Amino acid sequence: MLRLYDYFDSGNGYKVRLLLHQLAIPFELIELDIMKGETRTPAFLAKNPNGRIPTLELEDGSFLAESNAILFYLGEGTAFLPEDRLARARVLQWMFFEQYSHEPYVAVARFWLKHMDLDERRRAELAERQDRGRAALGVMERHLAAHDFLAGGAYSIADIALYAYTHVADEGGFDLAEFPATGAWLERVRGQPGHVQITQR
Repeated sequence: MLRLYDYFDSGNGYKVRLLLHQLAIPFELIELDIMKGETRTPAFLAKNPNGRIPTLELEDGSFLAESNAILFYLGEGTAFLPEDRLARARVLQWMFFEQYSHEPYVAVARFWLKHMDLDERRRAELAERQDRGRAALGVMERHLAAHDFLAGGAYSIADIALYAYTHVADEGGFDLAEFPATGAWLERVRGQPGHVQITQR
């Protein structure tokens, strides 16, 4: 059985949990508290030297890290990852966008506001992160105004990757009412079979 090392408040961990549920793949969940340094122990660093969750332990005892790499691995050969060459590249395009243009701003702003006491310098940096996060949400908004899903004309791991932190973006100080097409997309994602909430095991 697969074993998922996760932290419940993490959108990156949630991505993997959501896809596992939607694929109806049984797995064992091992919760680690990143706020208490539980991913920095020698035992966990032996599994993932980068000391981050999610980390997926495969049936053969090997480990796979990085949430979007895990999504790609689990999605291979399923309807969540298209076979068409260009459609697959579009999926990857949005997953790279998520990691480089979305997550560093939307997710980080959320983490700071939920888990940190912000001094004046960090508050100024937060405002900059929020500006760049709104820009990323604007990119999604323009695309989703003309498309039901992000890539390939169907729900895919690209949607899962971007849903994870977008649906809780309000916790980072983002007003999703400014992005109605994105809001409609969030509802379409919530309506997919096997959907679970971020707080669900």
